[in-house]
Amino acid sequence: MNESLQLHYKPRLPRNKKRGIGIIGAGEIVQEAHLPAYRMAGFNIVGITNRSLQRAEAAASTFHIPHVYASIEELLANPDIEIVDIALPAELQPEAVRLATLAGKHVLCQKPLGTTFEAAKRIVEMCASANVIGAINQQMRWAPGIRASHDIISRGWLGELTQASIQVNIETKFEQWPFLRTIDTLEVMYHSIHYLDSIRFLFGDPLMVYADGARFPGQVCEGETRTLIHLIFPGEARGLVHDNHNSVSTTDDWYATFRFEGTRGVIKGTNGALYNYPQGREDTLSFSSKELAPEYWITPKLEGKWFPHAFMGTMGELMCAIEEGRHPENSVADNLQTMRLVFAAYRSMRERRAVSLTEINGEG
Repeated sequence: MNESLQLHYKPRLPRNKKRGIGIIGAGEIVQEAHLPAYRMAGFNIVGITNRSLQRAEAAASTFHIPHVYASIEELLANPDIEIVDIALPAELQPEAVRLATLAGKHVLCQKPLGTTFEAAKRIVEMCASANVIGAINQQMRWAPGIRASHDIISRGWLGELTQASIQVNIETKFEQWPFLRTIDTLEVMYHSIHYLDSIRFLFGDPLMVYADGARFPGQVCEGETRTLIHLIFPGEARGLVHDNHNSVSTTDDWYATFRFEGTRGVIKGTNGALYNYPQGREDTLSFSSKELAPEYWITPKLEGKWFPHAFMGTMGELMCAIEEGRHPENSVADNLQTMRLVFAAYRSMRERRAVSLTEINGEG
């Protein structure tokens, strides 16, 4: 590809990779994504803790982590740990953030930032009060296809943005995560939240949302597993998230696609991580622009996947922000807007109407 067309999409890493990182939680996502990504990046993992000490010890053995702690307090007492990666269920996150910020540690929180909008706001306030940097692990922003799309849009190759769509039709057995079985806010809160955050990253904040959610006959989980979310942006731009986790067809019929359009061009691609999760495959992307070669589709080869490569991006951005004395792109304060979108979607489902994001200031 012509050098001027080279896309910038790989995670940016800090100059100093030796800042000590402590991890609270040793669940599946930590062992399948966080730790493999940090190993790729060369980050310094000092210690780990988990409610099941045996699980923490197993992770430490696999990833050569020098210290295993019996409690969060023990981990936070280590002065070599500057950053805490909190990988806990949302209802446990505020207390972990409280302890970490009181200890003066920077924090990488997990999505969703809170089970209520008030809980999310408290986390933002705790970080500000302790003068530490809080970031959120909305790592899809660093998935190769999304990050490359951001580069294309930033260069003006799509012109004025008009349409964003992310469509997914796969089978996801949410019931294999016990904590997801009984919650009534499932698909948007724990999956499509990534798509809403990514569309915000590319298109900015919408004004209004209209959403509908449904269950699948006989499903084990209580919450919605199929969603349609319509986003209304200032001007003429619109967005659509169409997500079904109950595909009954063969796997070769599954799809996870994205498409972003403007007055001067189009991006289309696939989210490779979902085609045979958890193994996944690399994203694909093609784009056409009247600013470049209007008769042709340009198809760069992207390297890396959402899982685990994008997890280098969230931690890397936090570390760069610490290094450069600034707010990270994925700050907890910025994520309040993503949480507004999530809670606006659920209010829309309940009340069968379009909901303005300005309505979400309390519990959602």
